[in-house]
Parts: sequence; C-alpha cells; structure tokens
Amino acid sequence: MTVMKTSMRNFYAHKGRMALSAVAVLLSVAFVCGTLVFTDTMNTTFDKLFASTSSDVTVSAKGASDTGETTSDNGKPPVMPASVLGAVRKADGVKSAEGTVFSTSATVVDADKDSLSPTSGAPTIVGNWNGNDARTMEITEGAAPKGSDQVMVDADTADKHHLKLGDEIGVITAVGTHTAKISGIAAFQVTNPGAAIFYLDTKTAQEALVGESNVYTNVNVTATSGVSDAQLKKNVAAEIGGGYKVQTAKETADANRDSVGGFLDVMKYAMLGFAGIAFLVGIFLIINTFSMLVAQRTREIGLMRAIGSSRKQVNRSVLAEALLLGVVGSLLGVGAGVGIAVGLMKLMGMTGMNLSTDDLTVAWTTPVVGMVLGIVVTVLAAYLPARRAGKVSPMAALRDAGAPADAKAGAVRAVIGLLLTGAGGLGLYLAAAADKAAEGSLWLGLGVVLSLIGFVVIGPLLAGAVVRVLGAIVLRAFGPVGRMAERNALRNPRRTGATGAALMIGLALVACLSVVGSSMVASATEELDKSVGTDFIIQSDGGQLMTPQAVQAIKSTPGLERVTEYKWTEADFTTPDGKTLDKTAITAADPTYATDLRVETVAGNLADAYRPDSMSVHEKFAEDHRITLGSKIAVAFKNGSTARLTVRAITSSDAVIDQGAMYTSIATLKKYVPADKLPLDDLVFATAKDGQQDAAYTSLKSALHDYPQYTVRDQTDYKQELKDQIGQLLNLIYGLLALAIIVAVLGVVNTLALSVVERTREIGLMRAIGLSRRQLRRMIRMESVVIALFGALLGLGLGMGWGATAQQLLALQGLNVLEIPWPTIIGVFIGSAFVGLFAALIPAFRAGRMNVLNAIATD
Repeated sequence: MTVMKTSMRNFYAHKGRMALSAVAVLLSVAFVCGTLVFTDTMNTTFDKLFASTSSDVTVSAKGASDTGETTSDNGKPPVMPASVLGAVRKADGVKSAEGTVFSTSATVVDADKDSLSPTSGAPTIVGNWNGNDARTMEITEGAAPKGSDQVMVDADTADKHHLKLGDEIGVITAVGTHTAKISGIAAFQVTNPGAAIFYLDTKTAQEALVGESNVYTNVNVTATSGVSDAQLKKNVAAEIGGGYKVQTAKETADANRDSVGGFLDVMKYAMLGFAGIAFLVGIFLIINTFSMLVAQRTREIGLMRAIGSSRKQVNRSVLAEALLLGVVGSLLGVGAGVGIAVGLMKLMGMTGMNLSTDDLTVAWTTPVVGMVLGIVVTVLAAYLPARRAGKVSPMAALRDAGAPADAKAGAVRAVIGLLLTGAGGLGLYLAAAADKAAEGSLWLGLGVVLSLIGFVVIGPLLAGAVVRVLGAIVLRAFGPVGRMAERNALRNPRRTGATGAALMIGLALVACLSVVGSSMVASATEELDKSVGTDFIIQSDGGQLMTPQAVQAIKSTPGLERVTEYKWTEADFTTPDGKTLDKTAITAADPTYATDLRVETVAGNLADAYRPDSMSVHEKFAEDHRITLGSKIAVAFKNGSTARLTVRAITSSDAVIDQGAMYTSIATLKKYVPADKLPLDDLVFATAKDGQQDAAYTSLKSALHDYPQYTVRDQTDYKQELKDQIGQLLNLIYGLLALAIIVAVLGVVNTLALSVVERTREIGLMRAIGLSRRQLRRMIRMESVVIALFGALLGLGLGMGWGATAQQLLALQGLNVLEIPWPTIIGVFIGSAFVGLFAALIPAFRAGRMNVLNAIATD
C-alpha cells in the first residue's frame, strides 16, 4: 500500500512531465483501436450488403466467378439460356425463380459524356430491375424502367452527379452505346459502400449488355417454407444438370466477403504496422521520461532507501507510475480511436465510399487489445529505468541529484551496438549481392532490423561525435550561447541518443521509401525511353477492355501511321517435355508490336513470332521446359481449339515491360478462337506520321470523346502518370509515418522540458551572471535543433542505405537505376531543424520565465 501511495504521489507531482508520455501512449493506442474499429465497421457494412442482396440460391453461368463478377475477356458477361429459368422453376422446394442479367464491365456517361463511375474503385453495375433488388432498394422518385428508353439510378450516384428525372445517360458496352432517360431513383435500404448502380428493364438489359435476348447471367431462387438453402441447392442442381454454378445465400455472401476481405486485411495490417512504429518511437519517449525522472529523484530515492525501502519497493514504485501512465493513456486512446475511425469513415466518404456511422462496430476485443497493448508497452519501457532506480544506494542521499554514469555499462553497450550494426551491415551486403529476389528479401529484412537496433544501441556513442560536428557547423555561429547548447546536448549522450533515435526511426523509413520510389520511377522512365517505339498508348485506367467501336474510332483517326492492337488471353500449354500448364497467359498482338516494343531476344527474331502458327517464349520458360527455336507447343486456347505453335523467338526474362510475356499474332488467335469468343483489346498503341505527333494527339482525344473510360497518353503523359501513382502511394505512407514523427517530436519536447527542470539551479546561476532571457531561450532552441539534426542525420543515412540495398533487389526485376532524391532528403533534413525549433518553443518559454532567485535556491 505504501508503494502505491508513493507512486500516486510521484505521478501527480510530475503530472505535467507525464502528460507528453501519456499523449504518446494515447496516439499509439488510438491508431490501433481506430484501425480495428474502422475495418470492423467496413466488414459489418459489406456483410449487411451481401446478406441482404443474396437470394436463397443463385444459379450462375459456367464462366461466372464465385463473387458474381461478370467481366469477361470479350467484354460480355457469361450467360446461360433462358431455358434454365424454366428448369429451375420445376425443382422441388422452389417458391419462385427470376432471371437476371447484369454486367460490371459497362461504362455509364451523362449527356456531356462525363463518366458516372465511382472514383473510389468501386464497381459500376448495370442490370435489370428485379424482385431481389426491389427487396433491398426503395424507389424514392419516379418509377422503375419499363421500356428501352428508360433507366433507373441509385440515389447516391444521382446525388453525387446531380442527376434528376428526365436526364439522358448513355450505357457503353462491348455491344455498343445505349441511351435512355432517367425514369426513377432508388435508395439503398442498407449502406452502399460506393458502387454506382443503373437499372434497365430485362429485355433492354439483355440487348444492351449481351447483344442477344433470352439469356440470363443469374437466376435468383427463393425457397418454399421449410426447405433449407442447402436442400434447395441440391434440388436445383439435380434439375438443371452440370455446367452451371449453384450457390446458397451463405456461399454467395462468403465469396463476396472473401473478395473484399483481402483488400481490407492488407489495409488493416498496413495501418497496424505504422501504429507499431509509433509504439516503438513511444517506447523511447517513455524510457527517456522515466530515466530523467529517476535521475532527478536520485537523492529522494536514496533517502527512501536510507529509511528502509527495499530495492524491490523502489522498483515497484516506478513501475506502478508506469502502470498509471499506461492506464490513463490507453483509456484516452481507446476513446480517441473511435473518433479516428469516424474520421476515416468521413474521409472515405469524400473519396466516394459511403460508410454509415449507424454501422459503427466496436467489438469487445478492440478496447481490450488497446488497453493491454498500451499498458504492457508502457510498463516494459519503464522497466530499465525502474531497475536503475532500484540500484540507487542510500549513500546517494548525500550526493547531488543525478546518478553517476556507469562506465562499464557504457562500454558493454558500445560493443553490443557495434556488433549489431556490423551484423546489420553484413545482412544488407548479402541482400545486395543476392542472385534471387526471395533470398535477398530475407537478408534485407534481417539487415534492416539489426542495423536499426544497432544504431539505437550505439546512439549514445555516436552522439558525442555527430553532435560535435553539427555544433561546429550549426552552433558555433551563435557564439557562447551556441557552445553552451552544444555542451548541454553532449552532457548526457544516452539521453541525446535515445531522443534522436525516436526521430531516426521515422525518418529512416521516409528516406528508404523515397529512394525506392525515385529509383522505380527513374528505372521505368529509362526502360520506356529504351523500349517503347510508339507515340501513344490508349487504355482504360479502370481496367476495362477496349470496345470494338473505340478501336475503330482510333483506327479512323487521321495522321496515324499505324495502330497496334494488344490482347491477353489464357491457354493450356503442353510443352515438349510433356508437361501440361493450365491457364497460362499468352499475349496476342499485331506484328507491328515488335516495333512498338523493342523486346530483347536471346534467340531468334521477335518479328518471326507473329508469323502464322508461331509464338515466342521467354528465356526462363524455355530453360524450364527444354524449349529451343523450332520447338512445338500445343496451345489449347480459352474458348477455342488447340493449335501446335512453333517457337520462333526466345525473349529475355529480364524485361521490365511485359516481363515474362509470350507472344503470338492476333491472326493466329483468330484462326483458333471463334469471332464471338475473341478477347477484346487490353490496350491499343498508335504511332503518328512523321511531324504529325501533336495533331494526331489532339485528333485521338477528339475521336475518343464519346468513350471517356479510355485515356490517350503520349510517352510524357505515361511517365508522369507513373510518377504520380508512386507519389500518391508514398504520400499516403508518409502520412501514416507522420504519427511516428509526431510522437518523436513529443519526445524532444519532453526531453527538453525535463532537462530544463533538471538544470533549474544552473539556469538561475547563468541568469544571475548576465545571461539574458533571449539568450537562454536561444540556447534551449539550439540544443533542440542539434538533437533533431542528429536524429535526422542518422535516420536519413540509414534509410538511404536501406533504400540503395532494396534497389539492388529491384535490379533483379529489371529496375536498374539507383536514384537518390536529394531535394527530398535535403528538404527533410532542413525540415528537421524547424521541427527542433518547434519542439523547443514551450520548454524555452518556460525557462525564460523562471524567477532567478527561486531557481538558484532550488535543491
């Protein structure tokens, strides 16, 4: 009980000093809890949606996926004959059955040809209005479509694009463009996560999406009372025979859940990873806080030991303070986590993914995980300072405050730090020298972890040398004040090292990712310049295939010398070694593709691969299956017949663009695949006539005005798009890393605040002999700047080393250019100085307001 009372007294006595550490715990716990609540809420939203939209049993066409996605390589959804509906209705236990047709590969535009598709990546679904939809949606305006000139839209899409009854929209598919006017608006009865949904009548949907009547993509079946879904599935399957996909409501919902579950898991664990980094940085803050508090209370602890307190009691007293800190910070963090989750939901709403707070899900495990994690991390971080406090002897009561440094411990720390850093460096060297990316990745991970721990351990040893160099460059210009700031930073290298290490971790990751991102862009740009021999690349950013109408519009564009079509399909290969490889990718293109993309060959001529009944393979594939020039491969094309193709070229496996691709001609593909089963083009290349590039660029954009789903890019546009995509990803990662950097800044603030308290008497004496308030504040700011620059220098140096090693692994995939983004590195380094200035504002202000006489009288 005495230990607890002492801990409570000390906790409240130093509550101001504990506040910043509590904020670090709060932020870390809040990010963990916010992530869990946010992802649980998304799961709840999708679960409700899938459960409400699934019929008791669903019959789908053979080519449909488990999730009901209907995108196919010919742009039309897989369908089944209308006769299946009649057969289903005859099955035992069927109360009702309804045929539906829908597609996720359509583009919908308004009267101005602007796309109405979501920008969040959610699908655009066009289908027929049916009883299953009527069960989950309510018509709020107008009426359901009843003719070919009518269409109904969901309320969220109507609100977002300001659509109203009577507005004309166009549905663009592989069949053609169908125009209709809005006859009704329907609202979801459950949360719509962002999909844009359009409804036509059944006959119009069949003709607009498939191009033929009397076909369906699905049959929704409702069971009679007392018949289970499993039994109904069995009865329906027996009635219609094989060749169709039959799923219960649970199977359909589970498949849909799995399709989004992968994305949600990646997002969840990525965000938790950044929360873990913030926790790691927070550990340094907590260690620093308790180390300084123990040092400042050395005489107090010595007196406690002198009057009978045991080492265990002193140790438990400090750990009890940490426990209180962990409990308070974690409790606040759990509450803040719910707020973060709501904020993330609002942010997703701005991107088009609607998440209702009505579905806010706080599982009982979330606060438990947050509390346990926050408390355990805080107590563990305080263990070393607590152990150090327990070692304070009663004689310390006779000395000045501050425990003497343990020289032996410092030497052991230096040796361990050097060994860990050396081991980390060896791991990075082995990663850079690896011949295989998988092996190199393991060494890279080991090298990153060991070098990071090594730098943390060796930080105090590095602090002395690095701070002196920084002091000579940055601080000496400020005269005696600058020299005092340097000496203050050097006074306790362990404290300076720990404070700098907290900032080092976040900046090391920033530097590493910056190097990797810049190297990827530079490598891809170089490869584009070296390999791509065409002027324009036309494709859909949403992954949609090129419709025949759009391809014809491109071919009719004036000023073009050639147009190259590019298709992708699957086939079953039987190689000369007797092996059969199912669903192997093969690319079919026009012969001019050999000019549009200059692919390096190791044997033969790539142009010969486009001769009749010919193909190319890549080098690794040839080695694995004993293939040489002239070898025959049996290729069973998807939706077609089997061809025996002759290998006319073997390409390098080190290519960046189309790496691992195997080519044949479109003419060969057409020979073995029926016209109505041919895959649509993935993209199209166009080359302008000499001197007409600018005019052709303008003409192409004009020709595709009616097809807003496709983007025309020249090589400059393509490079910029690549740079923007990587930049957006890096900005997202930097935003998540900002949490760790904020915690590190709090560490600098806390260190300085406690340092000011520790030096109260010293500050009073300096003020008494003539140091002005302005000089005092400047001294503290300069000390903060040099600590921040110390952490930035270590972090950026370490991160560039990690990034350079990672680039060597990327070189195995053909990304050969190492580019250091010096403007970013220099900007971050300079920014760290401003971080130091900001962190010192409050401690410097408080120091400047000290009463000189009271400060001198402080014991």
